[in-house]
Amino acid sequence: MKYSKTIFIFCTILSLYSCKSQSAHNVTKQSVANDTTFVNLKDYSKDFVYDMKYATSDNFLKAKVYDCAECFLRLKTIKAMVAANADFMKMGYKIKIFDCYRPLDIQKRMWKIVPNPDYVANPSKGSIHNRGGAVDITLVNAKGKELDMGTSFDFFGIEASHNYQNLSQEIKDNRTLLKTTMVQNGFNALDSEWWHYNLKSALNDTVSNAKWNCD
Repeated sequence: MKYSKTIFIFCTILSLYSCKSQSAHNVTKQSVANDTTFVNLKDYSKDFVYDMKYATSDNFLKAKVYDCAECFLRLKTIKAMVAANADFMKMGYKIKIFDCYRPLDIQKRMWKIVPNPDYVANPSKGSIHNRGGAVDITLVNAKGKELDMGTSFDFFGIEASHNYQNLSQEIKDNRTLLKTTMVQNGFNALDSEWWHYNLKSALNDTVSNAKWNCD
């Protein structure tokens, strides 16, 4: 009885986050996840929009490399994403997600298709996507329409850079809104890709090959 009461109090304090741990394969299940545990974003918030590109062939690889469309991240990244999305929702927007944690085996699969470090991180080194600390995202308005960011996701040209200036003021404002809010919530932007954000505190986490169920 005391144990149940303790869990109830703990969950009340952390009401923003679920106390249910959804571990990927090869990750120890815990009654309460710690910051480096891989968890499913859907178990912590229902307020995100998903278009998981690599679970389809609608991507620059022209190939489906994920078995199913799930957004797993380390818990500390999830917390930062939920906080950022709360800020966006106050302004009438939501985060739309293209990619999250990427197991190392998937990175190897991508490298086999496009073995070019200009487009795909070399799996011998791994990327922060493989560490559970990176997300590829955009914003949608209240009607679910994507804000104009000037290029599509995974557009490999100078126009996708945060430093590119030959854009309309609307596009510049949209990119600035995305970048400013994400940075305020603990993320770093990648200069060459307006959609890519790394959690600062995840840079030193280990590369992982943990996988999730597709049931």
